[in-house]
Amino acid sequence: MSQSHQGHAGPVVLEVWCELQCTDCHTALGDLHALRARYGDRLDIVLRHFPLEKHKHAFAAAQAAEEAAEQGRGWAYAEAVLARAEELGRVGEPLLIEVARELGLDAEEFDSALIDGRHILIVDADQAEGKAIGVTGTPTYVIGGERLDGGKSQDGLRARIEEIADRLLAAA
Repeated sequence: MSQSHQGHAGPVVLEVWCELQCTDCHTALGDLHALRARYGDRLDIVLRHFPLEKHKHAFAAAQAAEEAAEQGRGWAYAEAVLARAEELGRVGEPLLIEVARELGLDAEEFDSALIDGRHILIVDADQAEGKAIGVTGTPTYVIGGERLDGGKSQDGLRARIEEIADRLLAAA
């Protein structure tokens, strides 16, 4: 079968470039929940890390989210930390361990991961890729090769994402 007739294999991918000390990213969760409810398994929402230098705990939070993903609760953890983004700004890394504990994750492993830096390369690679495709702030969405910047305003972004997702799914 030639490539052109296969159409879109599997779910449409929506990458969300996010950082966990960003209140705009917390606001964006409402849209992500609505998209999950609408598309279910047809839309694969992927968390990509883009810690901003102005937020001093964002890089550690990104590493912690990778540890949570390894323990099977990546999104649940990211959402729990985002809900406390302002507190993270004040408290820093102890909050990252506390959230892990609250979610029933192996908090000792989080502590070790932050000390030994085992997830730094993934976070660095995400950040580099984000910069390469023009991400400047968070949240930024990438779907179907199109970049949508939610850092300035999130108005109308969900509708735009749905429009692109519907088009890609119809072409499948």
